[in-house]
Amino acid sequence: MGSLDIESIATEDQSEESKKVAQMRALVEAQDPSAKEADDKALRRFLRARDHDIDKASAMFLKYLKWRRSAIPNGYISDEEVKNELSQDKLYMQGFDKTGRPLLVLYGGRHYYSKREMNEFKRYVIYCLEKICARMPEGHEKFICISDLKGWGYSNCDIRAYLAGLDILQNYYPERLGKVVLINVPSIFMKAWKIVYPFIDKHTREKIVFVDDEDFKTVLLNDIDESQLPDVYGGKLQLVSIAD
Repeated sequence: MGSLDIESIATEDQSEESKKVAQMRALVEAQDPSAKEADDKALRRFLRARDHDIDKASAMFLKYLKWRRSAIPNGYISDEEVKNELSQDKLYMQGFDKTGRPLLVLYGGRHYYSKREMNEFKRYVIYCLEKICARMPEGHEKFICISDLKGWGYSNCDIRAYLAGLDILQNYYPERLGKVVLINVPSIFMKAWKIVYPFIDKHTREKIVFVDDEDFKTVLLNDIDESQLPDVYGGKLQLVSIAD
C-alpha cells in the first residue's frame, strides 16, 4: 500500500469521525443545553474512549456534564480545598516530552493512607488533572507521567484512593493520558497492582509501561529530551510542584 493510499484512508477515517462527532453533538445538546459549550475535541475524546459508539459516548459525556457541575461547582478547585494533599509534595509538573505533551512526575511513596481524607483526595485528583489540561500546548490533548515508586511500602498502599483516582481519570478525563512510565517499582507494589489492574480499561492499560531500574533513564530519554527531563533523573530541569 502506497503513501497516497494510507493518506486517503486516514482522511476517510477523520471524515467519518467528524460525522459521528456531529451526530453525538446533536444527541447531547438535545438532552443538556450546557453541552453547547463543549468543543468538538472534547466530544471526540469521549467518542474515542467508547470506540466510536455514539450512544455510549453520548451517555458518558452527559454523565460527565452532570458530574462536573457537582464536583467542580465553582469551575475550579482552589489550593485551600486540597491543602493537606498539596503539603505532601506528591506531584510535580514541568517540561514536555519530544512530541510536546506536558510532563507530570508522581511520587507514590509520598502518599499515605493514614493522611488521606477521601473527598479531599478526589478534589486533589481533579485539581491536578485540571492543571495539566490547562497546560496543554496547541494541538495536544494528552500528557505523559513518570510515576516513581521508590520507597513505596504498605503504609503507602491505598487501594480505595487508587480506584477513586482511576475512576475520575477514565470516566471524566478520557483520552487525556498519553503514557505512564512506572520506575523504581518495588516487588511489594505488585500485590496492590493485581487488585487494581482489573479496574483499568483497555485504553488505559495500553499506556502503562513498567521499566526496570537499570533501564529507566534510557527509556525516559527515548520520550523526553535531556533538556526537559527532571534533574533527579539525569536531566536539566528542576522539579516544580504542581501548586506552583
